[in-house]
Amino acid sequence: MKAAIHPEYKEIAVTCSCGNKFKTRSTMSKPELHVEVCSECHPFYTGTQKIVDTAGRIEKFRSKYNTGAKTAA
Repeated sequence: MKAAIHPEYKEIAVTCSCGNKFKTRSTMSKPELHVEVCSECHPFYTGTQKIVDTAGRIEKFRSKYNTGAKTAA
């Protein structure tokens, strides 16, 4: 392996917008990384999903295609 051609691999601090902080290793030149979403606040990992229904789009879709709950007659 050639010497002095690989970037330095060092520990950096990662800060999420939710306030979660953790350390990882990276070849970034900066000692800190700020991210918007992490595994503590991402809906895939937390199991929570936020559905934003602006202007009744879901109800409009259901009424247009009649996808509401059907009852057996």
